[in-house]
Amino acid sequence: MQENTVKKIVIIGPESTGKSTLTRQLAASYHTSFADEYARSYLESLDRPYVQADLPLIAAGQLALEEQAIATAGNGMTFLDTDLYVIKVWSENKYGVCDPSVLEQIARRRYDLYLLTDIDMTWEDDPLREHGTPEMRQYFFNIYLDLVQRSGTPFAIISGNVTQRLQRATNIVNML
Repeated sequence: MQENTVKKIVIIGPESTGKSTLTRQLAASYHTSFADEYARSYLESLDRPYVQADLPLIAAGQLALEEQAIATAGNGMTFLDTDLYVIKVWSENKYGVCDPSVLEQIARRRYDLYLLTDIDMTWEDDPLREHGTPEMRQYFFNIYLDLVQRSGTPFAIISGNVTQRLQRATNIVNML
């Protein structure tokens, strides 16, 4: 399927808010493809702490997964577990800047819908997660909310338990 005919739905939000679960559930419900978050597999394969220079590599890997999901999409849509906004936020928070190549890709990419996952899910500890306090979770939620509001792309906030989230997300996707 050609990229411009595939609806690209991004599930975005702070850490431990059910993005990966929701992405997979939606892809299964709509019998279509999805792209995992590349950062997780990249970081799990590192034998050292990540550094700023890793972020453009993670961005390239995320885009490759995204392109693969678009190419294999069924039913005219695909679901993406995050996009490059996540790398932008991550980089700016940790290093104070974002690599220009990542910002260029953000400016070029177009999506059809953002599903912003709320912080009302219980934090699950994970060695790759960094910001589990309620204050930091709210801080990052507010950053993502501002980003999707300013993106010009339709968005919806997805909250509730796993079942409620899937139902709300499905209702929103059906309206797309």
